[in-house]
Formats: sequence, structure tokens, C-alpha cells
Amino acid sequence: MQDLFTSDYEGPDLAGVDEVGRGPLAGDVVAAAVILDPARPITGLRDSKKLSQRRREALAEAIREQALAWSVARATVAEIDELNILHASLLAMKRAVESLPVQPGYVLVDGNRLPRWHYASEPVVKGDDRVPAIAAASILAKVQRDRELMDLDAQYPGYGFASHKGYPTATHLAALRELGVTPVHRRSFAPVRALLTD
Repeated sequence: MQDLFTSDYEGPDLAGVDEVGRGPLAGDVVAAAVILDPARPITGLRDSKKLSQRRREALAEAIREQALAWSVARATVAEIDELNILHASLLAMKRAVESLPVQPGYVLVDGNRLPRWHYASEPVVKGDDRVPAIAAASILAKVQRDRELMDLDAQYPGYGFASHKGYPTATHLAALRELGVTPVHRRSFAPVRALLTD
């Protein structure tokens, strides 16, 4: 953790929340919420993007076993197209917190925006590398979403979902042009929308 963020909240039920999947052209946006157990610390928590896949997987297992509470939720491709990606991401985060088996006394959210909810909360810019609970949430969300994109790779061969995870790489854009738009592509995103309006 670099430049650790310190909250004024001192209760044991502090939740961290993060989402994964704002930038891709395909797949749901996935969010997670985690309340860590101070009596069972987990070493090595940090922004999921800075961890290897193997390390993320190991930490995700530790989080699921040792956290006081955790939850993973989503907003679907249809909801992303209907609401826009920002509001869909906030919706996924709201669902993740509401689904926690232990409801938090305070919530720290990665980024600079908060969902519309009743929880006492604050946003933390770059929180996934400053707040252990947010880092844990980012790890759970990324591991879940990556697994789902692996499944989509088997369902829609030729697009390369297993490698690029839905992000707009040159390989993905070429596959879109050659193979067309699938039901899991976000039609409101410009590269996909352009193909549909050609």
C-alpha cells in the first residue's frame, strides 16, 4: 500500500468497494465489497492490476476465507447500454454493498464518485492502492470478471476474450470487424456502435 488513506471511522465494520470492467467493449461490469477481519490480516493486498494472475487468484481465495464479509455483484451489458457505464458501475457497487451478509457501518469507495445510497461513505481516489479493503474488493472483482471472460471466450471463439478480457485491443477490434457484434458487446460504446451503424 502506497500513501495509505486513513479514515476517521474507527468501527470494525468498514467496507471497501471497487469495480472492474469500465473500459471493455464486452461483458458485465463487476463490483465487489469487502469487510476485512482485523484479527485475520491478509498480506500483499494492493491494486489488482499490479498483481500477477496467480497472485490475484491466491489472494482472492484468502479474502473469501478470512474476510468478515464479502460480496460480488454486477451490472449487465443491457444495463450498461441503458444507463451508461458510469451509472452502471455505481449500480454494481451499490448492489455489492447491499449484498454483504454483514452490513457495514462505513463504506470507502474507489474513485471520486459515490453511488446513491443510505450508507455513511466517502470516495477515495486511487483507493485500490491506498485502502486494504478496497484493494481486496478490486481483487475479488477482477478475478470474477476475468473468469467470466474466459467463459465468454469458449462461448464466442475467435474474439480473443481470454486474452484481452473485452478491452479494445487491435486484436479485438479486428475480430469485431470480421466476425460481427455479439450479444455480450456493449452497443453504446463507440467502436461497437460504429459497426452497427455502418
